Amino acid sequence: MRPSEYYFKEGCYIEEWHNSPNDAAMSVARVRVEPHQSTRLHSLCDTEERYVLLQGVADVTVGPRTWRVAEGDVVVIPNGTPQRIKNLENTDLLFLAICTPRFDVHNYQDLQDE
Repeated sequence: MRPSEYYFKEGCYIEEWHNSPNDAAMSVARVRVEPHQSTRLHSLCDTEERYVLLQGVADVTVGPRTWRVAEGDVVVIPNGTPQRIKNLENTDLLFLAICTPRFDVHNYQDLQDE
């Protein structure tokens, strides 16, 4: 059974495909960013993340660098590094967020001024 999608304060919608204390080494979530929207600038402490782009075109920022990504691209985000992704299209942006170790909401740090 597919998990329910929920809105996360980062500014995107999440489906937790795999995130369990029984497998603390990693988690996998499908992330959806609505057309022309951006996630908030944030970092994950003690967690490395990889985005695997499934659908769409986006600008991704990791640390001081911003570049264009599209379906099939993989983005590696070292732990503690500021990051955000902006959907550039009129359709939803979809990607997998693979975290090692697994994502824990307590590791999320919002870095964006209101």
